[in-house]
Amino acid sequence: MSDIATLRRILGTCKTIAVVGLSPQWHRPSFFAAKYMQAHGYRIVPVNPTAADILGERCYPSLTAAARGLAANGQRIDLVDCFRRTEDIPPIADEAIAIGARCLWQQIGVVNEEAAAKARAAGLDAVMDRCVKIEHARLFGGLGWAGVNTGVISSRRPQHLPY
Repeated sequence: MSDIATLRRILGTCKTIAVVGLSPQWHRPSFFAAKYMQAHGYRIVPVNPTAADILGERCYPSLTAAARGLAANGQRIDLVDCFRRTEDIPPIADEAIAIGARCLWQQIGVVNEEAAAKARAAGLDAVMDRCVKIEHARLFGGLGWAGVNTGVISSRRPQHLPY
């Protein structure tokens, strides 16, 4: 489900985001989105087997390894943000379920209905074909100051900001 209330709830409660496929290259969309979310108070956990660290955070080769690394410090992954091809999503969904994540988020252009259904059946929220950065900016006021039409019509501010 991707209605406004659900997206607001997800982004307001999921504070630790594992970004699967996070690139260390500053000009890639995954880097830009993760940097934005990090700047707005979210903990970013990079998952990329080819990098040692990204955005000042230790990089993990897999989602399972990332969950183990955080669990050693009493932390957990809330949201799994997928910057991978559509056909790569099912095993990521399986890992997200196994580690106890609360949301499987497929980025813009990534739509795997089977993986989303599996995640929902396991109790996770599942979002497809949306960007966490764009949705955060749209729903929590990051676009409004620039005069961009956010699609959210209201004269009232959200009750709480996630940061």
